[in-house]
Amino acid sequence: MINKLVILIVIVLGVIGVAQLVRLNELSRKHSGRKEENIPNRDNKLNANLMLVFMIFFYAGFIWLMLKFGWTGRGPAASTHGVGTDWLLNLNFVIIITVFFLTNTLLFVFAWKYVKRPGVKAVFFAHSNKLEAIWTVIPALVLAVIIILGLRTWNDITDESAPEAERVEVFSWQFAWKARYSGMDNTLGAYDYKLTTAENEFALINKANIDAARDSMSYGQIGSIKVLEETLNNPNVIMSVEEREKLTNELAVKQRLHRLLTQMGITHNDSLDVLASNDFFSDTLVLLKGQNYEFTFRSKDVIHSAYFPHFRAQMNTVPGMETRMKFQPIYTTEEMRKEMNDEDFEYILMCNKICGGSHYNMKMPVRVMNAEQYYNWKVNQTTYNGKTYFGYDADPANLSAAEKAEQMKKREALLESYKAIEASLDTEEK
Repeated sequence: MINKLVILIVIVLGVIGVAQLVRLNELSRKHSGRKEENIPNRDNKLNANLMLVFMIFFYAGFIWLMLKFGWTGRGPAASTHGVGTDWLLNLNFVIIITVFFLTNTLLFVFAWKYVKRPGVKAVFFAHSNKLEAIWTVIPALVLAVIIILGLRTWNDITDESAPEAERVEVFSWQFAWKARYSGMDNTLGAYDYKLTTAENEFALINKANIDAARDSMSYGQIGSIKVLEETLNNPNVIMSVEEREKLTNELAVKQRLHRLLTQMGITHNDSLDVLASNDFFSDTLVLLKGQNYEFTFRSKDVIHSAYFPHFRAQMNTVPGMETRMKFQPIYTTEEMRKEMNDEDFEYILMCNKICGGSHYNMKMPVRVMNAEQYYNWKVNQTTYNGKTYFGYDADPANLSAAEKAEQMKKREALLESYKAIEASLDTEEK
């Protein structure tokens, strides 16, 4: 309270001091008999020199801020297309900063050089075709270069992924992320929002999930068709006309969804269940250095935005539709820690769209590994149907000798493929 009072007193005294200085200036002018618009030559020269002084401090402050905070501590781009976007951003910075120094230097130097002098009349001209052409043609050419280079970079980012790109889905809801990886077939299983239940948060399509969703719609403990019908037909339940109308409409929606689920179960092709069965899930987005990734994004509730600051990538996640993007990591987490000189550094995926009260806390760790680390992580994952990544029983005791040998061959082939991917990126960098 005392600090606030002191600050208030200082502000009031400052305002009074400025008012007194203004009043003193007015009295001085009246005493000298000088009109307000007649500025003494001494004052003009002082202001002209102050222009140069201000320019020096202005540039010094700008350079210091750029050196200290210019890249906000993000470090080098950690993806191939991030390198391209950083180059494009640097090009824009070069152009903008060059124009910034040029125009401001002209502004301050002209104010100093062409200060009003006694007996010198300023020349005024209303139009110059030459100047009009210069500041129309040159900016147009510069913008054309920026736009062409930008479109080329954008087309490279949004182009179709390579056939060997690994498919990963990132699922968002208030306020969390979860990743779904495609299995050995590198194909993500299909989904349908009508199959969303507590046990099937990704709404994956298979025979069991269709039956479970239909049964939950019919006989679930909360909001099911059975519960709604019992409530509406119970003579002991008293409700207003609006409440009854609301429950009736909700019942109609549930009955319509039940019919759609029944139809889905009849037409479903059971042979497609394997596409979802060999997918696996992770609360951490784990990536392989050098691997091309095709990301798809979904949202369960509201619009979120998947932002990978270190990879220079961002994509909105929209309810009811699928969005996509691709990128290729080029630094492992350990390599980036050395680049950043930070032993605790971790990549991160965060929400860059204000989506609710805990938006600030909607984050997901991202880890980029080398070939052996990624291999060890992946082969220890359990798929949606409870089997190993290679489709075998998770308990080795239940495997035959032939199955063990076959799984070992697949493991060796997978490790070699990951080493080749990492080596190809290292070769390109050299």
